[in-house]
Amino acid sequence: MSINIGSYHAEGPFGNENNLQARSGVYVILGRRSVASTWNVVDVGESQNIRERVSNHDRAPCWRGQGHVELSVAAIYADAPNRILIERELRAQFNPPCGLI
Repeated sequence: MSINIGSYHAEGPFGNENNLQARSGVYVILGRRSVASTWNVVDVGESQNIRERVSNHDRAPCWRGQGHVELSVAAIYADAPNRILIERELRAQFNPPCGLI
């Protein structure tokens, strides 16, 4: 399963963070208002271990508070220098409602 987010090819979207690999990269929290609607970017972040970060995220209440009927996560696996650049680029492009740079 894969999805394009900006100019990046991401794995997902997954409804369960256990489908994420415990690897370095960028996670993108996606939400949609109905099963038939398109995904909206809710949050973008980077971590050394995406699965662990998403599972224990302090911004999860913000994700759930955006009014989406479905939340999922997509992952772009990358090393530390690249994940920081990708996160910055996607945040600038999508201006997600949750999180700060």
